[in-house]
Amino acid sequence: MKKRKLTDNIPLKLMSIFVGILVWLIVVNIDNPTTRRSFVIHDVELMNQAYIDSMGLVSSMDEDQAPIRVYITGTRKTVSGITESDINAVADLQQAINLEAAIEQNTTTSLVMVPITVTCTGISPENIEVTPKNLSVNLQKKATQEFVINATTEGKPGRGYEIGTVTANPEKIRITGPFSLINKINQVNAVIDVDGATEDVTEDIDLSIIDKNGEPLTTTQMSYLTFERQVAVTARLWRVQTVTINAEYSGTPAQGYKVGSVEEIPSEISVAGSEDALEELSQAGNSIWITEDAIDISGKSDNMEIKVDISEYLPEGIKLTSDSSTDVFVRVNILPEGSIEYEILTSDIEVKNLSENLQVTFDTAAIDIRLKKDDESLDDPDEESIKASIDLEGREEGSYEVPVDITLPEGYELVDDVVAEINISEISDVSEVENSEE
Repeated sequence: MKKRKLTDNIPLKLMSIFVGILVWLIVVNIDNPTTRRSFVIHDVELMNQAYIDSMGLVSSMDEDQAPIRVYITGTRKTVSGITESDINAVADLQQAINLEAAIEQNTTTSLVMVPITVTCTGISPENIEVTPKNLSVNLQKKATQEFVINATTEGKPGRGYEIGTVTANPEKIRITGPFSLINKINQVNAVIDVDGATEDVTEDIDLSIIDKNGEPLTTTQMSYLTFERQVAVTARLWRVQTVTINAEYSGTPAQGYKVGSVEEIPSEISVAGSEDALEELSQAGNSIWITEDAIDISGKSDNMEIKVDISEYLPEGIKLTSDSSTDVFVRVNILPEGSIEYEILTSDIEVKNLSENLQVTFDTAAIDIRLKKDDESLDDPDEESIKASIDLEGREEGSYEVPVDITLPEGYELVDDVVAEINISEISDVSEVENSEE
C-alpha cells in the first residue's frame, strides 16, 4: 500500500523537482548575476627579451600603441572584486608576427606585432577577452655609448663656505639601449644637496638623463636603458676669505708726466679655497696681484682705466665666491710732473645763489682736483687752504653738470677744469604734505 503511494504521480513529482531547480537557478542569478567588466591595462610585460637581444636588437613599446582593454566575464561577486593588479598581461617576443621579415629589412627600427596573453586569478581563460589582441613593439638595433656624468649641487652651503669641487665616481657611465633613444641623450646629471653644509658631503645619487630638447627622459624611456642607476658624488666645501687686490703696471708715461696713483675697484673681493691654498695665500699677505703685463701706460698723458678679469690671476686652488664679479677696474691716475692730486668732499663745497625754495644734492661724495706748483720748492698746500664753490644762479629743478670754482693758495694753479654732477629739487613743505594726506 505504502509502496504504491511512492510510485503514484511520478511525472508530477519529477515536474516539481525540475521547477524547484529552475526557481533556485533564477534566485541565484538574480542575487549574483553574470556580468562583464572592462579594464585598461597600462603595463604589458615583454617576455623572452633575451631572444631579441641575441640578435643585437632591443625592444620597446610603440608610442602610438592603442590602449589595451581587457574584458572579464563572471559572476558579479567575482568580477567586482577584481583589480588591475590581479590581471597579468604578457607578450612573448618569440611569438612575434613576421619577426624574421622585420629583421631581414635591416632598418634602424622595425615594427612587429606580438600576441597578448592575459590571465586573471579565479577567471578561466575563455572568460577573458583582450583588444587589440596584439601589442605593437619596436625592434631597434642595440647601441652602447659612454657619457660623462655632470655632477652639480643644489642648495647653499653654510655661512662662510662655498662649493669648491664636485666630482662623481665613476666620472663617466656606459648606457645601453635602443639606438634612437641613445641618440637622444644629451646629458647625464647627478645632483647632490649641500644646503646648510659646513663640511664635505658624499652621497649615492640617482642619475637623471636629459634629452637634446632639455627634457628629462620619461619613466618608460628610462626602463629601456641599461646602466648603473646611482653614482657616488662628493662635494668639497672651501672656506671663504677676503683678500685685497693690487695692480702693477708697465711702461713710462709721456715726457713731463708721472703716475700719481693706482686704484683698484673694488679693492677687496671674497674668494674661497682649499685649506692648503688659503694658507699659501695668507703667507702672501692675502693679496691678489694683477701683473704688469695687463696694464701698459707707455706714452700716456692722461688717466687710463682698464677692465681686468680677476679670475685669471687667482692662484691654484682659489676661486671667486658665487656672489663676486670677475670684473675689476684698474685706474692709473697720470699727472703732469710737479702736480698734486687732492680729494675734496662735496659736503665742503660752498653752494652760492641757490633759490630759497630749492635744495641741491651731489651725485658723488667727493671730487678730485689736480694742482701744479709754480715753484718746486713750495710745500704741498694744506687741504684747508683749498676752497671750492658752485654758482647756481638761475638754476631750476633738474640734474646738471656744473663747473666748480677752486680757490688755491698763491703759487699753485689747477691742472684741469673741475666739474660736479648735482640734482636740484624743490624743498617739500611739511604742512602741505599733512594737508594732502587729510
